[in-house]
Amino acid sequence: QLQVVESGGGLVQPGGSLRLSCTASGDALENYAVGWFRQAPGKEREGVGCIRITGGLTNYLPSVEGRFTISRDNAKNTVYLQMNSLRPEDTAVYYCAADYSPYSCWKASAFDHWGQGTQVTVSG
Repeated sequence: QLQVVESGGGLVQPGGSLRLSCTASGDALENYAVGWFRQAPGKEREGVGCIRITGGLTNYLPSVEGRFTISRDNAKNTVYLQMNSLRPEDTAVYYCAADYSPYSCWKASAFDHWGQGTQVTVSG
């Protein structure tokens, strides 16, 4: 049974960078599509982006396009979310989710395996 754990969150000033990690155990993460989601207080969970299995194809929420990058390190069984030029509106709990074949990158219900989340706060 695949399990995923996020790490790397924290407090950063506007314009700063963070790299989140989604590390898997129990199976090879390279066999799964991985999505990153976030949820701010009082708001619905939204998809930030995802990376497909084949060819590493990625898709991003328009508001993060050009600032966020998703990548894989199969040797470490990890998917990363590199976040640059962070803004206060990026503040949220960030989750990674994995699924063999999600029907959508943007729907939380499309993913079976979820981490516990990591807090990202952009302030200062």
